[in-house]
This record gives sequence, C-alpha cells and structure tokens, in this order.
Amino acid sequence: MPFDPAVVRASFAVVERRADQLTKYFYAHLFTNNPGVEALFPARLAEQRDRLIAALAQLVLRLEDPEKLTGYLAALGRDHRKFQAAPEHYPAVGASLIAALKHFSGTAWTPEVEQAWTEAFGIIAQAMIDAAAAVPAGTPRWWNADVLAVRRATPDLAVLTLAPDHPYPFTAGQYLTVSSDRHPQVWRPYSPACAPRPDNTLELHVRRVPDGLLSTALVDEVRAGETLRLGPPLGEAVLAEDSGRPLLMVAAGTGWAQIKALLEQLARNGGRPTTVFVAARDDRDQYDLAAVHDLVKAHAWLHAVLSAPVPGASRATAIRLLRDGLRDYGTCAGHDIHLSGPPDLAPALAAQLLDQHADPGLIRHDPVTVTFNRSRPLTPADWFLEEREVLWINRTELGTA
Repeated sequence: MPFDPAVVRASFAVVERRADQLTKYFYAHLFTNNPGVEALFPARLAEQRDRLIAALAQLVLRLEDPEKLTGYLAALGRDHRKFQAAPEHYPAVGASLIAALKHFSGTAWTPEVEQAWTEAFGIIAQAMIDAAAAVPAGTPRWWNADVLAVRRATPDLAVLTLAPDHPYPFTAGQYLTVSSDRHPQVWRPYSPACAPRPDNTLELHVRRVPDGLLSTALVDEVRAGETLRLGPPLGEAVLAEDSGRPLLMVAAGTGWAQIKALLEQLARNGGRPTTVFVAARDDRDQYDLAAVHDLVKAHAWLHAVLSAPVPGASRATAIRLLRDGLRDYGTCAGHDIHLSGPPDLAPALAAQLLDQHADPGLIRHDPVTVTFNRSRPLTPADWFLEEREVLWINRTELGTA
C-alpha cells in the first residue's frame, strides 16, 4: 500500500467533528462541478450525507487491514451498480472529497496529507470499479419485482410477497436492498423471510420507521400490482456450511424474517438441535406466531421460546426479559449462534453470550455500526460517528465483506 494509513486516520480525526458541514460541502461541490450527477442521488440529501460519513468511517477503520478492506470495497463496488455508478464518476467524487477535506482541515492540511488521501481514494475507486466490472455478464444491476400481495400484520408492519422478473440468487440469511419509484434512488435493506422458493417469490417483513421514506411507503402506500426494485443479495449471516453443531438463534422484532429464512433452509438440510428465542415488545408484536407454531409442530429438532413482556412494558423490560431467558439457557459452548433484530441487539447479546462460553467465531449477524471515536463527548457536529440506530443505512456500508 503506497500511502501511510496513519496519515489518513489522523487527517480524518481532524474533520470528523465537522462531519455535517463536510458532507454538505462535498455534495455542493460535486453537483456544482458535475452537472447531471445530482440525478443519481435521492432528493432528500440529509440521509445521503449520513451514508457518506458512515462509509468514510468504515474505510478509514479498514485501511490497515487489507483483507477486510478488499472484501468491503468489492461488496461496495458490486452494490453500487444499482446506483448506475460508472468509472467516469469516480474522479469527480474523488475531487470533491479532497476539496471538502481540505476546506475543513485548515492548517492540518499539508501536501503529505493531500497525497495520502489522493492515493487512498485512487486505490478505493479502482477496487470498486474492478469489482463492478467482474460481475458476470447478464447479471442485472437490479431486479424488478412485482408486488403480489401486501398483508398488514400489525398497524405499523406489512408482509410483502414479491415476484422478481428474473431468478433471484440469494442464500437464506442474506439481505437485499429495496427501492420504489415513489422515492427514486432511495434504497433500504431488508432480509427475505424465506429460503429460496421454487416459484422465485420472496417474502419481506417491513416495519414503518418514524419519518422513514421507503418504509412508510411500503407499509402504508404500496399495493399489489406495483413494481419494486431489488438490489443484489448481500451479507454473510448464513448457515455454517456442513456444520452439525447445535444452533441458538435470537429473533427480535422483524429480525424474525432472517431467522425464519434460516429455519426454512435448515429444515431442507435435515435439521439439527435448534433453540430460537422470538422476542418482541409485547404479545401484540409477535406478529408471525402462526409461522412459529407451524415450524415447531413440523420439526421435532426445533424448540421456540417466546419472549415478550406484558402490554405497555418498556423496551428495557423487553430486553431484560430476553437477557434473562438467554442466561437461563446456560452454556453456549459449541453452538452456532445467529442474532437478528435492531442494530443494537447483536453487540449487546454477543457480549453476554461470550460470558456464557460462546465461541466468537461461531456468532453470526449482519454488520452493525462501528463508532470511529467514542472517547470524546457527543456534540451536535460529530453525532454521525456515535453508535445509534440508523435503520436505513445500507448494511454494505457498515462492513459486509
């Protein structure tokens, strides 16, 4: 690697406290100097700015780990095909990024820093371009999927049945991103709630997020007969290949979708001793109990534990109940473990399960946000870099290899 990663990290630390202003400057510079590029981005740029700083933080964190960086950039490059990103766009992005970094670095910006960032971005861009170019010919940038049915499972949650126009090549446990013409260029991640089906249909569980553009549309507005776009499958929270180890799974909220897909795949593979905790805020939020009961009834190897406090209980109470249930489970030594739910679920439960003798190499979940620097108190300018729920961020940008 020709540049010094330490120089890039130190430079990023200078500007991270002004992340909000930096990203606004970046997009203003990009759109002003490159007419037509703005059409590739969503209309509501506040979310896109958060996406940018999250991706930058992830890149900086991986600069000194070439293996992780390579996998991350490959996934990012393949996924950016759906944004219609072309090789000619990367120099413009690089120029605007350098301009923004320079503007907010002040006297900390030196020729050495500029050279390091220029070389780093060149490597990043080329890796993404190469990954996109390596996608097999004929692979769609996205799949058009007809909405066959929309079922309201709770007031804020809908179950969508989709029919992609081409076979969709995913593995149970992976996730995909969804977009709608109702909000062009807005993509959000969802896990299919099924293993691959012979008829190529997919099931998605979508909960409305407060002020969420796409989730609100999918829950409240989208109707059968509409067409959505699906990005390529992503993620590695799939069943361990050829494993006969017992399984412990935790599904919280719509995290049940991913776990349901894994259970369907497991059943096709013959099954193995499996315990799944299905957690919710209260009984009313156990929105897919019929499917849980059907799976348990059909498979003797499966045991389900329903975890939900009384109606009106706090989120903290629901989490405490789940933690207590897992603690009562006992040792997790020698188990494959899958965690799926809100962004803060996996890190918290993984720490507890490690205390219950889980092997860290056998715990699987989708990527979660990583705080770049949590040693300083939170200020309005650096809130981007603190760990929090940002449900709409593409999980690829949070570290999927």
